[in-house]
Amino acid sequence: MQNSLTDTEVLHNSAQTDEIEALSAIYGTDFHTENAETGTYSIDISEGSLYALLQVTMPPDYPSESPPLYMLSAPWLKGLKRQELCGYLEDIYLENAGESIIYLWVERVREFMVEEQQRPDEETEEEEISIALECMAVNGTVEGESDPCPEIFSGDIISDRKSHFQPHLAAVTSQAQVRQVLSKLYENRKIAAATHNMYAYRLLPPGTSSPIQDCEDDGEDHAGGRMLHLLQILDVTNVMVVVSRWYGGIHLGPDRFKHINNAARQILDICGYIKRMEDRGRSKKKK
Repeated sequence: MQNSLTDTEVLHNSAQTDEIEALSAIYGTDFHTENAETGTYSIDISEGSLYALLQVTMPPDYPSESPPLYMLSAPWLKGLKRQELCGYLEDIYLENAGESIIYLWVERVREFMVEEQQRPDEETEEEEISIALECMAVNGTVEGESDPCPEIFSGDIISDRKSHFQPHLAAVTSQAQVRQVLSKLYENRKIAAATHNMYAYRLLPPGTSSPIQDCEDDGEDHAGGRMLHLLQILDVTNVMVVVSRWYGGIHLGPDRFKHINNAARQILDICGYIKRMEDRGRSKKKK
C-alpha cells in the first residue's frame, strides 16, 4: 500500500522544485546538484578576487516551516567576519520566514564580498589581531603566554583535483596549549588562508582515566568528528592533530574525508603514535 503525500508535503515539494529551477536558470553552471535525494545543492559565488561556495540542504518542511541548512566555504572568511556574515543570513531568514530565501542568501554573500574588498587593509589587520587575542583570552587573561608553544610537526601535502590537504601535529597536555598551537599555526599566512583548518585533540590529565577531548569542523561538516574518532580508535592521548585544506574549486565529494583521514593518520604515524599503539597491543598479548 503506497503512502500518499499530504497537501502540505505537496506544497513543500512544489515550492522547492520552483526554487531549484529558478536558481539553476539564474546561476547556470555555478549551480550544482550535490544530492537530489537529500535536497543538497551548491552555488559558486565569485566577486573580484574573492570566491565562496554556499552549500544548502532543503529540509522536507522548507520553506514554510524551517530554513535550509547551509555550509559556507571561503578561504578569506574567518573569525568575526564569518560570524558577521552568518548573522546577516539569519536575519534574512527571520525577515522572510516561510518564503524561499536561497537567492537572497547568495546575493547577500556576494554583497558582503564586495564590501570586504572595499574595506581598508588597516581595519582588516586590526580585526585579525583582535580575533587572535580573543582565541587566547580566558577570563580576561592570556593563559600560557609565558610558556613556550609545543613543537608543531607538519606532514606531506596530499593533492587531488586542485584541493590540497596538509596535516599538523603537536603534543599537548592542556587546553591552554591547544590554543597556543592554533594561534601559532594561524601566524602562518598560508595556513590562515586555508579554506578549512579542522582539528581534534585528546588530553589525559595526570591521575585521571577519562580523557578530555574535543574537535572543530571549521566549516567542513563532520570532518573534526571523524578526526576525533580516529584518535579514539588509535587510543592516543595528549596529542592534537590539525588538517588544513585549500579548496581548489572542484567538488571532491566523499573523497575529501578520505584525504583528511589519510593526512591525519600520516602525521600520527610519522610522529610515532601509531607505532606506540601497536607496541602496547603486543605487550598486552605477552602478558
